[in-house]
Amino acid sequence: MLDPEHPIAELLRRDDRYHFDAYVFVFESLRYAQDKLGMGRDLDIGDLSSGDLDAKFLVDEPSEEGDGPAEHHEAERHITGQELCEAMRLFAHEQFGYLAKNVLNHWGIASTGDFGDIVFNLIEIEQMRKTSRDRREDFEDVFDFDEGFQHNFQFTVPDSSEEPRQ
Repeated sequence: MLDPEHPIAELLRRDDRYHFDAYVFVFESLRYAQDKLGMGRDLDIGDLSSGDLDAKFLVDEPSEEGDGPAEHHEAERHITGQELCEAMRLFAHEQFGYLAKNVLNHWGIASTGDFGDIVFNLIEIEQMRKTSRDRREDFEDVFDFDEGFQHNFQFTVPDSSEEPRQ
């Protein structure tokens, strides 16, 4: 259960466009992008500025010793809005199959712009961070939702003239 004092609980009270699971999905998609897809690049200190919420997306990486979670350190890796949208599309396909679009729609997500709204809501409450080059507009029209969630799932009917295999 979500602690009512947690910043996401306040965000959900203030902005009810998206279901809690949509926010969890964004966090999981970020991890998927970095860990499974190898997306993101290490940030240099020059990528960060001291202004507003300038920072980065973070992921834990094992230490050289590899002695378990207590020995991990934070590596600073950045994913662009476009990369994150593509990771969310692939992760949704992997998690929900041909129902991916329906699940996302149920959570209030109907376009890549909604991904951007969720990410920037998380940035606003300091649960996710950005570089000075990241913009909300980076998420607009990255892909068409209908196309992005339909084209991989085309059912085919076997040719009736073929002999059945035995």
